[in-house]
Amino acid sequence: MAEMVKKATRESYGLAIAELGEKYPQIVVLDADLAEATKSVFFKEKYPERFIDCGIAECNMVGVAAGLATCGKIPFANSFAMFSAGRAFEQVRNSVGYPHLNVKVVGSHAGISVGEDGATHQCLEDIALMRSIPGMVVLNPADHYEMRAAVKAAVEYQGPVYLRLGRLAVESFNNSDDYKFEIGKGITLREGKDVTIVATGLMVSRALEAVKSLENQGIDARLINIHTIKPIDRDIIVKAAKETGRIITVEEHNVIGGLGDAVCSVLSEEYPAPVTKIGVNDQFGHSGPAGEMLEVYGLCASHIEEVTKKVLAK
Repeated sequence: MAEMVKKATRESYGLAIAELGEKYPQIVVLDADLAEATKSVFFKEKYPERFIDCGIAECNMVGVAAGLATCGKIPFANSFAMFSAGRAFEQVRNSVGYPHLNVKVVGSHAGISVGEDGATHQCLEDIALMRSIPGMVVLNPADHYEMRAAVKAAVEYQGPVYLRLGRLAVESFNNSDDYKFEIGKGITLREGKDVTIVATGLMVSRALEAVKSLENQGIDARLINIHTIKPIDRDIIVKAAKETGRIITVEEHNVIGGLGDAVCSVLSEEYPAPVTKIGVNDQFGHSGPAGEMLEVYGLCASHIEEVTKKVLAK
C-alpha cells in the first residue's frame, strides 16, 4: 500500500514529468517564465537540453509546442491556467486543436484556490474553454497518485490534452500502488443509494469528507470522481442517475461550462434527472487566503453537506 501524501497536484505533475523524461526521450517541456510555480523546474533540472523557457509569451509558447509536435516530439506547454488556456486560447484552438497535434497544454494554479493572486489569476473558465475545442481531452486529476497516472496517460495518448493543476496541497486518497487511470472513465469512490455527488479535481477530497459526515447522519451518498471531463464517462453518470435519482456536481470552476454542464448534457440526452451544481456561481474571484476563498464560495465539505440535505429534503 502506497503511503498517504499531501501534495499540490502541480508538484505531483512536476515529479511525474521529470520521471517520465527518461523513458520517453520525445518529451520536451516548455514554460512561460513560471517553472518554479508550475514545477516544470523538476524536468528542467534533469533535462535542461529538452526544456525551453519561452518567457512571458504564452501564445508564442503554444506555437513553438505545435511546431515541435510536427517533428515527432511530445511537448508539454506550461503556464498558469489563466494564460495557457485563456490568453493563448486562439493558438491552442488553431495551432493545436485544428490540426489535432500531439501537444499537452498544462494549466497550473487553476480555480479560486490561487488565493491572494486574485481574480485576474483565478481561472474559473479554463475547463469550459478547453471543452469547446474539438478533439481536446480535458483532465482534472484529484490527488498525487491520480496526477502521476494522468501525466503518464497524457504522454501515451496521441493527440491534444489539457491538464489542469492545482496550487493547494491535498491529502491523497488513491493510495493503492496498483491504481489504474483510464482516460474517459470515472471512478466510484463510495457506493450509495440516496443521492450521487459527482466531483472533480480539488473538490473530490472535500466531497469525500462530506460523504463521510453524511454517512454518520444516516444519509447514503454515492461519490464519483470524474478525472476526465472530456470525454466524460456517460455510463457511470447515467447509472448513478437511474439508481439514486438525484445528482449533485462539485467543481472549483464556474458553474457555466464545466463539470456540471457536462453532466447535465449527458442526462438531458439519456436519462433526465435533477442536477444541482456546486461551483462558482457566474462570478469573478477576489484576493484572499486560499482556504478562506474556498469557504467564501461554498467549495468546502460543510457546504456540500448542506446542499445535499436540501436536495434530499425536496
